[in-house]
Amino acid sequence: MKRRVICLLIFGSIFALSACKDDEVMPSDRFEEYVELWNEHQFSQMYESYLAEEAKQQYTEEDMVQRYEKIYGDLVEEVHVTFESPTEEEIEKDQIEITYPFHVEMETVAGTYSFDHEAILKKEGNEDELSWYVDWNPSYIFPQLEDGDTVHLRTNRGPRGQIFDRNGKGLAINDTLYNIGIVPKELGEQEEDIKEQLSNLLNVDVSYIDRQLNQNWVKPNLFVPIQTVNPGDEELLSKLFALPGVLKSDVRGRVYPEGEAATHLVGYTGDITAEELEKRNGEGYKQGDVIGKRGLELLYENELRGKNGAEIYIDKGNDKVTVVKRQPEKGKDLHLTIDANIQQELYKELAGEKGSTVAIDPRTGEALALVSTPSFDANLLTSTYYLKLLHDEENPLLNRFTNPYSPGSTFKPVTAAIALANDVISPEETFDIQGLTWQKNGSWGDYEIRRVTDPGKPVNLEDALMYSDNIYFGQTAVNIANETMVDGLQQFGFQQKIPFEYPLPQSKISNNGDLANEVLRADSGYGQGQIQVSLLHLATMYTPFVNNGDLVQPYLMKDGERQVWHENVLSSEHANLINDYLRTVIADPNGTGNVADLSSVPLAGKTGTAELKQTQNEEGGQENGLFVAYESDNPSILITMLIENVEDKGGSRYVAEKVKNVYEAIY
Repeated sequence: MKRRVICLLIFGSIFALSACKDDEVMPSDRFEEYVELWNEHQFSQMYESYLAEEAKQQYTEEDMVQRYEKIYGDLVEEVHVTFESPTEEEIEKDQIEITYPFHVEMETVAGTYSFDHEAILKKEGNEDELSWYVDWNPSYIFPQLEDGDTVHLRTNRGPRGQIFDRNGKGLAINDTLYNIGIVPKELGEQEEDIKEQLSNLLNVDVSYIDRQLNQNWVKPNLFVPIQTVNPGDEELLSKLFALPGVLKSDVRGRVYPEGEAATHLVGYTGDITAEELEKRNGEGYKQGDVIGKRGLELLYENELRGKNGAEIYIDKGNDKVTVVKRQPEKGKDLHLTIDANIQQELYKELAGEKGSTVAIDPRTGEALALVSTPSFDANLLTSTYYLKLLHDEENPLLNRFTNPYSPGSTFKPVTAAIALANDVISPEETFDIQGLTWQKNGSWGDYEIRRVTDPGKPVNLEDALMYSDNIYFGQTAVNIANETMVDGLQQFGFQQKIPFEYPLPQSKISNNGDLANEVLRADSGYGQGQIQVSLLHLATMYTPFVNNGDLVQPYLMKDGERQVWHENVLSSEHANLINDYLRTVIADPNGTGNVADLSSVPLAGKTGTAELKQTQNEEGGQENGLFVAYESDNPSILITMLIENVEDKGGSRYVAEKVKNVYEAIY
């Protein structure tokens, strides 16, 4: 026997068969041409030119062609066929029927499937035009397939991977949801009032509730689902179940246990849109699939996404025969460095404000919390709710912990570090500054640097940090050469991609990337000018002060490890000095951060107020309050917090009190 191999993925040309004598046509050649047509899905030509007469009498062209097109179009991705044929010497001259064993390898939507079968070829025609034809039947598609059977596909969605905090607490989990709905006959005369209340509680339009109630299948005593909710929201549930006719049924779905506190970090999922289907063409998505929409759910979609199971089976009426089956596979779980308790405490303090707060372990770089307010509850997200959020003047859809901000005076320790590292200042050196305003010379025009407090004496670095002296740091920045200042800031991570799993904008030195303009450099020295940083990067900039001068890289995934981003941005000696001075900022009664002093948890840190004005002489204007703090003795939690519009709330003092409250709650 000789073995012929036909790969149904290789496109070959097909030669038209001319009528010829029976001794001029080999059955193997005919079968080879047949499977080549099969490869090209030329099912009509297979039927017309290669099917035996008996097969044509039993199956119409429509029967065969439509079945192939439907099954191959929906279920089969690749096919490979091999067959064995006898040599010419082994074929008897008067033989009118021959059997070819063949083997089929298929890649289907349910996995790899293979089978062995036999093809029967018959010699047909008159004595002048004899040839070989395939005695086809449905078993050539699947060997279990018989007349009257139907082929079906059943899919089983693979569970989505879950997201957990550092202690295994769920941030995004697959759990039981409550499907809130109505039993129409229980509404009674209060129907309109109940629908209105339900609309407000579930963030859906009354018109949507009406559409649900007016579906053809609805009957007075049947439960009509309206919206799923988080079973952990006891306050909402108590209000819902107080309404007559409102009940719940259990369904599986995505639950976000931390609610609003973690929405901007974790994100949420939703049904895939037509636009997303087009964008992800070829990735196995289909209509009705769930996909990550924001936050980590979107960023880690490929890892979190489960692999759907599938089963191709044949329905034989009273029996079901499985052809091939693939079990669903769960997506990868994400374990974060986030501490859900710290996340919640920071959110509670910031709730009702526009702002952001971040917590890290300054020794390792682990992100402990990333919070943005105002926020929203992804467990309650509907199209109506989303539209409300979209038009909310407070902009709760904005993720503020990814926003760049002017750091204000919280930036002064960085200026001090660069100046110390380049011998521009020494710790003991004093600046004899007179009054509340200063300018270098007349070339500055009417522009002056202003400070809040005049201690009435020359100030050294410790004094300047404690009193938050703008003039001291403005003069220091002027004395640092442009290139030296830029190089120093780059050592602190400016103008670089921040090596963090959640995308953050690069921190900006200025609009053109340098500080050649002397006034701009002076303003930058105390965190104004055009300097822009994210809250996480600001937190990271304080890590050298507790790591002997090394800038530690932040990270979010628990399987990460401590890495130094930039080594020796300042000496160990100078790092320890600044660390001590930042303790003074809070511990000294005259320190700007004294409001955050705790006897139980000695804190070090720095206050800051960023003024958002077009000109120096502008009256009023928005102010953002900032505060950075960490435990001075054994730092394990460093918090940065920014609150917008604090000009009428006490400035950075207002922020410092909130951070103090968080430390009290944590300890």
